[in-house]
Amino acid sequence: MTWSTSSPSTTAARPSRPRGPSSTTHRTWRWCSVPGSQAGNSARVKGPTTGRVRRHSVEIYERDFSFKPTAVEPAPPPTPIHPPRPLGELSTASIEDIAELAGTVLGTGSGIAKWTTEMQRLLEHLQEFPGATWQERWEAAGLNERGRQAQQLYQGRSKAIKSTMNTSAGHAFAMRLIQPSLLAFRSYRFSHYLRWFRSIAKDPVLEEFCERTLSLNVSRQSIRRAQFDVIVPLTVFGIHIADLTPEALLFYATESRKYGVTAGEAGGDGCFAATQAWPILSDMGHFPASTPRTLRAAVVKGQRPVAELVDKHKIRNQGVRDLLIHYISRRSVEVDYSTLQALVTNLVRLFWKVIQDFNPDQADLRLSPEAVTHWKESLLVRPDGKPRLHVEGPFLAVRAFYLDLHTWAVAEPERWAQWVAPCPIRDEDLRWFHVRRRRVQERMANRTRERQPLLPILSQHVTDQWQRQRTLLESARAVGLGEHFTVDGTEWQRVSAKIDAERRDPTTAPIRAVNRATGKLVQLTHTENQAFWQWAIVETLRLAGLRAEELTELTHLSVRNYQRPSGEVVALLVITPSKSDRERVIPMSAELFHVIAQIIRRHISAHGTVPICVRYDLHEKVWSEPLPYLFQNVHAGGLRAMSTTTMWRMIRRAADGLIDTDPRFAEVKFAPHDFRRLFATELVNSGLPIHIGAALLGHLNIQTTRGYVAVFDDDVVRHYQQFLDRRRAQRPQSEYREPTKTEWSEFNEHFDKRRVELGSCGRPYGTPCQHEHACIRCPMLSINPKMLPRLDELEEDLLARRERAVAEDWRGEIDGLDLTLTFLRSKREQARRFERTGPVPLGLPAVPQ
Repeated sequence: MTWSTSSPSTTAARPSRPRGPSSTTHRTWRWCSVPGSQAGNSARVKGPTTGRVRRHSVEIYERDFSFKPTAVEPAPPPTPIHPPRPLGELSTASIEDIAELAGTVLGTGSGIAKWTTEMQRLLEHLQEFPGATWQERWEAAGLNERGRQAQQLYQGRSKAIKSTMNTSAGHAFAMRLIQPSLLAFRSYRFSHYLRWFRSIAKDPVLEEFCERTLSLNVSRQSIRRAQFDVIVPLTVFGIHIADLTPEALLFYATESRKYGVTAGEAGGDGCFAATQAWPILSDMGHFPASTPRTLRAAVVKGQRPVAELVDKHKIRNQGVRDLLIHYISRRSVEVDYSTLQALVTNLVRLFWKVIQDFNPDQADLRLSPEAVTHWKESLLVRPDGKPRLHVEGPFLAVRAFYLDLHTWAVAEPERWAQWVAPCPIRDEDLRWFHVRRRRVQERMANRTRERQPLLPILSQHVTDQWQRQRTLLESARAVGLGEHFTVDGTEWQRVSAKIDAERRDPTTAPIRAVNRATGKLVQLTHTENQAFWQWAIVETLRLAGLRAEELTELTHLSVRNYQRPSGEVVALLVITPSKSDRERVIPMSAELFHVIAQIIRRHISAHGTVPICVRYDLHEKVWSEPLPYLFQNVHAGGLRAMSTTTMWRMIRRAADGLIDTDPRFAEVKFAPHDFRRLFATELVNSGLPIHIGAALLGHLNIQTTRGYVAVFDDDVVRHYQQFLDRRRAQRPQSEYREPTKTEWSEFNEHFDKRRVELGSCGRPYGTPCQHEHACIRCPMLSINPKMLPRLDELEEDLLARRERAVAEDWRGEIDGLDLTLTFLRSKREQARRFERTGPVPLGLPAVPQ
């Protein structure tokens, strides 16, 4: 295997995957590094490094699409020519010699005879299986598979004997007598395998590595895990630590994640092994200089070419494949990478892959009605059987695909005209989208209403939790090891682990204490750190209304100040371009400024300044330039900016801590975007103009802000009462005096005069009749249902008059009579509806005494 260094990029760094066919014997990996960064990046795209919206260069569209990239997987190390034999060649040695050697190198005192006997017992059972070496007999016994342990050779024996058989198998692994597979080795739970392996290997490089792990500012379990993650690949690969290449360690890390056997992690949780060991080996100079310093930087795939994204779905027809690549590549110039991935998913996986499975011979975009119907029906259901909620995404992507081909064919017929076909998405397929948008808006508003009363409880909880943990930590730091201290009536005792004394700098050891009442050991440094970042994340999201990605992008440079002409200084928080690709400025309240100041003070007290680190953009799949990010933590032995996933987990952990005291949190889950909606609702409902709220939230369209605001019933009543109060305040005070007898008499007389032959007039008080008493034409007339026969008489009279007017050719009279007839018939129909409905008894209002 060879390593080479590509030219450094001016943008953020990430690994570039090799081109061309892969090989199991030779692979070339190219890494490019930026000074001060922790990762390499091949600068496939160019654009701003501070925001999410990063436009692709036109070079992507002009790329040679005849090339098909091939993914390269981490390669296990080749079989060593000189495998490690710390105790000599034992593959064909006798049982007596191996057993005596095991007791000598691993046992002390009475343990020598015990381990000699147990090793002899294990080898006697292995000898029953065919093979020229002990490795061949081990494999013939089926013990090199997952779940198979050496104790299974003892069927029907006692549990103690079976346990010693497993221990003897561990001794055989450490002696390099047997080379187990990764899954076979992880089927055991050895408590002292690190000590066995190190005492037999006596490798100075391995001892230097183990000594460096003691300087990590992590827990005892993490230090042991880092040592374990180096010794395991040495065991299962059968190599010296000098032969442990980055490829080999990466293969071990990915295989452990694939099969869910990462040490210290729950099975299948997606964690990589060797995250702590990788940077230590890199700092030792064990890896080439071009190797990324962290395992995360080595495993991330970064941005993929369009051809690779499309080929992942295995399109059979070459012409359609090339069309999709050309089309998506042309669209990629104007969208960011996450949108590009969504476009590939909608057009390739959710559209053409389904059409291809339905009709393997489909060679163009002219689809049959049966194929279109099958695709639309399959789109409604996800592969797991649940209904698909976002159907409009694939629909709109396919519609745009067909319509773009129609448009482009006019300008470039030689390239696109052959693919022009009728669009399978009809107008009626999109008419219900606005209905769905309303339903989504209703669900979001209801989600906001459910969480608004819980937000103060969550805020108070994270604040109290951090204050409690901070008090515990400060009290423990003020006393010596073994001394007692009391906090809130609870007695504690500061303790330390044995491994803390082995550290290079014992002052970096985490502070631990034991609750004397319950006997529970608490790692105060870790719990206080977790409580602080939970508080900082919840409070910043609550008080600033940021998007989750904007929170991860906050740096020390984001904090600015503005001095007003009056001399007042206003603290500002500058939000880097994110979703809307526009920078905005938020004036910080006193509470928000307190949170930001606490974060900066914490970094300065620990490092002297806000450290510079890199951030991996989960959307754009690129590493940022090193910047002083505010939200950063220690990961794999180094500092790295927090991801949105980390923040989501901290918020969920904080909310879960309230389930015991408030059962409502068991059914309601907080997400980072919930704080943004609650922030918008609080702003607008507090009286802030909505266009100012849109500017603070970074919305380009005020209608987007309207969708964020949830309306409450009490808010409607309160705002209406405020409206009435403002209107009343604007009216002259003279209108609120007591009326005189004359005025009251005129008021009553007005209502008496509103009674007419056909019903009653609804004109306002103090206004004259505007229609010269032409009541039948007046819209203010309310017909009394008792007068319906009178309307029939009037209609007969009007019809007779119309016949006379027609006979006399009085055309003006005819138009007037027709208009009167129209109003009469409308009034009659209205009266008949009222008559069918009947009166509604409302009762008499109670007059307060």
